[in-house]
Amino acid sequence: MGTIAASVMLMRWELLSAVMMFFASTFNVKCRKASRNAMAFMFTGIGIGMACWFVMGLAGIRVSAAELQNFWHITKDVFIQVISTTPPEYPLP
Repeated sequence: MGTIAASVMLMRWELLSAVMMFFASTFNVKCRKASRNAMAFMFTGIGIGMACWFVMGLAGIRVSAAELQNFWHITKDVFIQVISTTPPEYPLP
């Protein structure tokens, strides 16, 4: 049983994300019918996240901690550069 669980977790992320998208969609509809809009919004976010994860898995894109750190470092540098070159009177009236 442990081998099956490990193989599903390691080798079939796409299957897991598809099942999670299905559950998120189902719970989203049930929460909207019950007027629980905050929970429906949360399930919408989970569904979108799982869809992105699904597509990344199909495309072969792997994200590691080092790549995320590099992305945030570059994003911070670009943000600081844009803010430092923005004129003080921006936006103009």
